[in-house]
Amino acid sequence: MDPDGKFPRSYVIVYILPIELEREETSLPNPGQKIPGYSYGTTEVKTSQVSLSDLESLKVSAGFTEQDWQFLRLAGEVLADQTEKIVNQWRSGIIAGIPHLARHSRTLEGDPIPEYLAKSNLRFQQWIMDTCTKPYDQDWLNYQQEIALRHTAAKKNQTDEVHSTSQVPLSDIIAFVAVMNETIKPYLAAKGHAAEDIEKMHLAWCKSMQLQMALWVPVYIDTSRTTSGL
Repeated sequence: MDPDGKFPRSYVIVYILPIELEREETSLPNPGQKIPGYSYGTTEVKTSQVSLSDLESLKVSAGFTEQDWQFLRLAGEVLADQTEKIVNQWRSGIIAGIPHLARHSRTLEGDPIPEYLAKSNLRFQQWIMDTCTKPYDQDWLNYQQEIALRHTAAKKNQTDEVHSTSQVPLSDIIAFVAVMNETIKPYLAAKGHAAEDIEKMHLAWCKSMQLQMALWVPVYIDTSRTTSGL
């Protein structure tokens, strides 16, 4: 959504970046290559405060079914070679032109941080694939907490050792989920699947976004309490 409340054809995403001229073309590394700052499934990631039982309850609340899982896997196959384009559209296409969002990936003086952009682009691409292909198990649950923390005052800027804003407001993150959901659809349709299958892939993606945001909210609440001394 743009500042006038209208949805343009290109949209913004949660991970904030600099202006279009600062765009970095970054593709996922070959299998076996390490993505900077990506610690999925490692001992560096703390155990989530949300239990697997709680996650199962959230799936029921979101209506996330086995069919959704099957079509999310199919979405992973469709999106696998498109993640760079998706991230470039999300990050360089719109958010660069929205100052109150773009500031979160710049220095406090407003200067771009190209190295941060390049590294975080790779993690962003991997997040798309993790959303579609990783089992929603303890490791996935733990990393949801880790990603959320990296947007809060508790851990933002630490992964890449940059100096930027202290956190990304949760309100902006939740608001742009709608943007993410709408802009992913053309990529899901790019491989010529039947319209019904595209709709099912898209629905599964949207449900996953709801689940992930539901997991991020308590992280923000806990961090707010900690930083405020409550």
